[in-house]
Amino acid sequence: MKTPPSLLAVGSLAFDTIQTPAGKADQVLGGSANYFSIAASFFCPVHIVGVVGEDFPKNHLEWLKNKKIDVSGVEIARGKTFHWVGSYDGDLSEAKTLSTALNVFEHFNPKLSASHQASPYVFLANIDPVLQERVLNQMSGHKLVACDSMNFWITGKPNEFKKILKRVDILSINEGEANLLSGKSNILHAAEYIREMGPAVVIIKRGEYGALLLTPSGPFIAPAFPVQNVVDPTGAGDSFAGAMMGFLAEMGANREMIKKDPQGWDNLIRRAVLTGCVMASFTVEDFSIHRLMRLEHGEIQARQKALLKMIAVH
Repeated sequence: MKTPPSLLAVGSLAFDTIQTPAGKADQVLGGSANYFSIAASFFCPVHIVGVVGEDFPKNHLEWLKNKKIDVSGVEIARGKTFHWVGSYDGDLSEAKTLSTALNVFEHFNPKLSASHQASPYVFLANIDPVLQERVLNQMSGHKLVACDSMNFWITGKPNEFKKILKRVDILSINEGEANLLSGKSNILHAAEYIREMGPAVVIIKRGEYGALLLTPSGPFIAPAFPVQNVVDPTGAGDSFAGAMMGFLAEMGANREMIKKDPQGWDNLIRRAVLTGCVMASFTVEDFSIHRLMRLEHGEIQARQKALLKMIAVH
């Protein structure tokens, strides 16, 4: 079987300290690149670019290597790893940040090797839009680019972020971020407004309510896979994006399809978003990346089939 093309992810590898109604986890592994790369690795080879401190566990980097994840782009800098402390209230809809210690991540300046620059699929995780642009300026021949962001960058560096939006094919953000970026309270109006800013595809993540997908052909509502025991929502959005982009890479999707084969593109991106919803449903079942590290291909396939059965109409 032919090896799928590779996917490059640029983002954070971190330590998280998290309090949820289910309990507390102290100094556990987190960061967008961790969640994204593990989720994507079920579908295609992954390269990650990031920075960690001398305190980051080397055995985790070895574990990532064994999952077809290239960690040659992970710099080990003098100092401590990025550390985020957050908590969730009863509805688990949004994390409250209690403290953020950027540590070595404060001076992160992504530099891509020749193999990274040639990756046909790119995901720009939630980092400074200036850094996102530096990554794209180093790329050559990429077929599909997706990015994520957060309120901090949308309000703090609006002009830089708007420049990025003109250069990406897919934007994946949550509902609050979409409302802030667009100034629209209606989710569909927000997605339409954001699409006019550049990305051909807008995905608005809605947690337990799934996601809204808007393409040139129109909207699609993807439901979340129902989970009875939600432990920790941290990283659900990153693992959603990882599975979505991994699926698109595995299927050979590219930006040319959006115009030349809109029906074929819509079928692929809808399946990709549903795959993302399935992956996120595993992430929330445990703290940190613990559930993803135990995950098997068969579990993903079974839950994909179950979700499709739930939404089927005869």
